[in-house]
Amino acid sequence: MRPASNDVPPPAARRRPLRILGTGAVLPAEAVTSRELDVRLGLAPGTVEKRTGVRVRYVQSRGSAAALGAEAAHRALAAAGLGLDDIDCLVAASGTPDQAMPSSSALIHHELGLSAIPAFDVGASCLGFLVALDTVSCLLEAGRYHRVLIVASDIASCGLDWSKLEASGIFGDGAAAAVVGPAEGTGSAILASAFATFSEGAHLCEIPGGGSRHAPDRIDGSLLPLMRFRMDGKAVFRLAGERLPGFLDSLLAAADVRLSEIPVVVPHQASHHALQYLRRRFRLRREQMIDVFAGQGNQVGASLPSALDAAIRSGRLRRGDTALLVGTGAGVNLGGVVLCY
Repeated sequence: MRPASNDVPPPAARRRPLRILGTGAVLPAEAVTSRELDVRLGLAPGTVEKRTGVRVRYVQSRGSAAALGAEAAHRALAAAGLGLDDIDCLVAASGTPDQAMPSSSALIHHELGLSAIPAFDVGASCLGFLVALDTVSCLLEAGRYHRVLIVASDIASCGLDWSKLEASGIFGDGAAAAVVGPAEGTGSAILASAFATFSEGAHLCEIPGGGSRHAPDRIDGSLLPLMRFRMDGKAVFRLAGERLPGFLDSLLAAADVRLSEIPVVVPHQASHHALQYLRRRFRLRREQMIDVFAGQGNQVGASLPSALDAAIRSGRLRRGDTALLVGTGAGVNLGGVVLCY
């Protein structure tokens, strides 16, 4: 029987040993402040920051997402005390690929100068890192791979429509990576994970062009408008907000933990309003939630692992701590992982 629209799939509650060995994140060199955007867009001082909640974002005006991802990968490997020869699989979890073909993982693989180790993509927009982490945990447990490099690298700035400030001004570019491997008796593990897709919102957040549906020889007129990012932010917020409470209740019950007992919550840095909602609706303590949004914006697939890297490097997430990683993505998708770091 098909589940009702309000239902969500049951979380995976079986403990899966997995250890995050090292993380790394990188920002492009070019900073664009909201004050600069006020001037560029002819707006009153303070307008962009007030509407978006972003103080500064970073943009990769030249160069590829693959190159940015390779830099984040090197930082993650250094944090793990490992080299490229120690990795036996590469997974790309980017939301804005450099090109339609080949995969982002192949391009990052090339940038890193890797040997013939396998590389593949996980496509889940802003939830790519979580889906990759969940998928890789099963592959590690099965013994298929031993150490996996997950890379999320996104250049969102090149596809924005600045006539729609609330949708465009929230984004920034960046990359983040993590090296994961077996727990090997340390206690590190995924305690529970859950994902759900509510495809009634499939067209609420999209870039229509770039695939076969709107190929240049299949449309009348210019392709350019179809290559711009579009989002009905209010509709996405409403749909995700309706589903998230029940989704999280189920996930936390599967992990056998209360939200108040979790010292660190790492959300996808979707928007200022989304982070405010999360804090208020679930009564999160200020020190409990990782919020780096004002200083870098929404980096699409790189957003959540960038926040995770910030939590680890600042010492807010320490070995043995339980963490909740949670987010939303185009689709509309919800995802969450409860892990013992």
